[in-house]
Amino acid sequence: MMKPEQTVFEAMIDGWRNQQQSRGLRAATIRARLAIATRFREFSDKPPWQWRVSDLDEFTDTIGGDKRALSTIRHYHGAIRVFCEYITNPHYDWMEICEAQFGEVPSQVCLPWNTVAHRFEFEGDAARRPLSYEEVQVLFDTADARVEALVRSRRKGALGALRDAQLLKTVYAFGLRRTEAVKLDLTDLHHSSAVPGWGRFGAIHVRWAKASRGSAPRRRTVLLVPEFDWWIQGMQQWVEDARQRFAPGELEAIWVTERRTRVTAGFLDRRFAALRDEAGLSKALTLHSLRHSYVTHLIEFGYAERFVQEQVGHAQASSTSIYASVSSDFKNRVLAKALKNLVEGDDRDD
Repeated sequence: MMKPEQTVFEAMIDGWRNQQQSRGLRAATIRARLAIATRFREFSDKPPWQWRVSDLDEFTDTIGGDKRALSTIRHYHGAIRVFCEYITNPHYDWMEICEAQFGEVPSQVCLPWNTVAHRFEFEGDAARRPLSYEEVQVLFDTADARVEALVRSRRKGALGALRDAQLLKTVYAFGLRRTEAVKLDLTDLHHSSAVPGWGRFGAIHVRWAKASRGSAPRRRTVLLVPEFDWWIQGMQQWVEDARQRFAPGELEAIWVTERRTRVTAGFLDRRFAALRDEAGLSKALTLHSLRHSYVTHLIEFGYAERFVQEQVGHAQASSTSIYASVSSDFKNRVLAKALKNLVEGDDRDD
């Protein structure tokens, strides 16, 4: 026969599941949260109304380790925090039930001083650095050279290579995540009121941005900046000419395959890796490094951090700061300008 403690805990889990479902959270998010709460219950070997702050400290030590990312630990803390918020919420009966049956009540064990907060300091993996301007150029030159070589040899694959080159350029020119990029449709190409002359290539409407706390994918419009207007010619060639040669029919996807299907995120990862290796670039660079590059280069161009944050769809400014890693050349230019202003100021004083 099941013990009363286990019966109440399972009822809490079921109630929390229903509460999250009523909020419209994604099933995957709910499953992950339930698993974390259950794991913490098993680790502490105590029911939730006996959890203490020290239990979370010890649990964090076991899940942390030297290689555990702070974002992962924050994810664990977040799940336990919202579970405790649920069972201590006065709108539910868990406090009264626990006090009546066990003489104890649950409390919040995730506090500001024992959990990982979303701060402004850099928390990213140093290996996931942005590409320098030279590396970006080498990567795209390699992609373009592959197209030209296939055209000259009259071998199959030239159209696919052209698609891959333009897709990677789009990831960089708009700072897109891989899912955001591969799920673009023709209707997501938009005009920019700031530059009417760019036509429908002045902005991209992202409909499959990263969701927040289990909600539906967020949406945002990313404006093309003048420094990346070189992207327009290649995109126009792909959309208005090359793409049609795949005979996509009614498929609205921008990036189509020879089999008239949408390019997948996994395929995009593999194409980046292949071109990266062919270009002789570091294997530490990933497709996501292009997004890091976009943030870094916009900041170096002088765009305000708030603008960059809106462009890449970060809810927190700290996320943008994690991506930014200005180059030594940029720092030297800033220092040289500051020194020049200082010297000129001294001369004027004299």
